[in-house]
Amino acid sequence: MSSGEQSLSGLWRPAILLFLVMTILTGLIYPLVITGVAWLAFPSQAGGSLVERNGTVAGSMLIGQDMTSPGYFHGRPSAVNYAADGSGASNLGPTNPSFINLTKERVNLVRHENRLAATDPVPADLVLASGSGLDPHISAEAALLQVPRVAAARDLPEEDVRALVLSHVESSFLGIWSRDRVNVLGLNMALDALDGRYGD
Repeated sequence: MSSGEQSLSGLWRPAILLFLVMTILTGLIYPLVITGVAWLAFPSQAGGSLVERNGTVAGSMLIGQDMTSPGYFHGRPSAVNYAADGSGASNLGPTNPSFINLTKERVNLVRHENRLAATDPVPADLVLASGSGLDPHISAEAALLQVPRVAAARDLPEEDVRALVLSHVESSFLGIWSRDRVNVLGLNMALDALDGRYGD
């Protein structure tokens, strides 16, 4: 065996050893440490921010749901039918006829459900899906627009429902990024607790 072949064969052992060490460090130890830190520092988020009602998981504060009952606040539309295992957008551009027609249909639906005039503005987040298709929040404006419908469907005073919405408004981060928003699942669960009834 030549000296070149001997030096090459001497590299295999440390290369394989380095591969095994790095695999254990980055593929096993590091993920376990990060997961452990996440569970300790943010236990709710690390567990999926699941919300239980009567011992049953009602949903996640991180994932939007398809709410259609008039007695509940409705969230953002979803391009993926709220499937958490396949988040994504529709990828339709703003000049695409399908996108334009779908948006018009959603605007008309929001106006019909909430008894708005044909000229009344509709918040964009009630008719446009988010990039993930799973956004669990709507703007405070979008939630307040739905107050009359929800109050009428549940036979509750509008001022009580409005106060409930305002108590669930989350301020924008540092007053700079995003707008004031409301978590729809959290708001709907508080709504159920307010009138003591549970619907679909």
